[in-house]
Amino acid sequence: MKALVTIVREQIHSFYLILRLSAFEMKSANTNNYLGRLWEILNPVIQLAVYWLVFGVGVRGSRQIVMENGTHVPFFIWMLTGMIVWFFVNPAISKASKSIYSRIQLIAKMSFPMSAIPAFVIMANFYTHLMLVAVVIVFLQFTDFRVSVYYLQLPYFMLATLAFLLALSLITSTLSTIVRDVQQLIQAALRMTLYLTPLLWQAHKLVIKGVDVTFLLKLNPLYYLVEGYRASLLGTTWYAAGHADYTLYFWSIILAMLMLGSALHVKFRNQFVDFL
Repeated sequence: MKALVTIVREQIHSFYLILRLSAFEMKSANTNNYLGRLWEILNPVIQLAVYWLVFGVGVRGSRQIVMENGTHVPFFIWMLTGMIVWFFVNPAISKASKSIYSRIQLIAKMSFPMSAIPAFVIMANFYTHLMLVAVVIVFLQFTDFRVSVYYLQLPYFMLATLAFLLALSLITSTLSTIVRDVQQLIQAALRMTLYLTPLLWQAHKLVIKGVDVTFLLKLNPLYYLVEGYRASLLGTTWYAAGHADYTLYFWSIILAMLMLGSALHVKFRNQFVDFL
């Protein structure tokens, strides 16, 4: 618990610096590109177009997804409102996990807490996420799923996503610095997670040998976040309040991850330069 308090205090005290470094990170990532930051939007849009051609037009056709409240949603719109979470989480986890060992020079010269490094990498991806969410919201205004009062829960799920990423990155960035092979395991796990999360298929009822095992998928915190975004953008339900038990489970997992990540980070960070 002491390590967790230390990390939280460092995040608060370094918040302004994290914002500045994240803005610089985002700007420098596209310095050599002619279209600059526009690629931050174009890349996920192109990938979404491919998914739409494969699953929306090809495999799924004109299939409608039935939401929790009985609302019928076109497959592409249903997929779109879930994939925007993935386009944030996937690069954020990948980059934050290698954020410490890939910044050797910064670590040697730094005069701020090392725990701020994964945080500003995540924030740099969060700016892109905000732009993509804005594009999706504008698109939805030309469909049957316009702005509704359910949008009020969207900031909550954004905050929950940031908490999940920070908690996970404290663990993965520490382990990746100590054992470099961990980064390869993370990449493999991310590829698998894409298909174990209800992003391209609806996990309404998963039955194996007559047994409903949907609850196993819900052990994945991303399930909670994806469904929360969908409920917000499609205006179907107050997801966090309507699934109080699941909300409690989610934040319990986040707290456990934060405690583990903080303990690992505080224990090994004075030795990071030696590992590098």
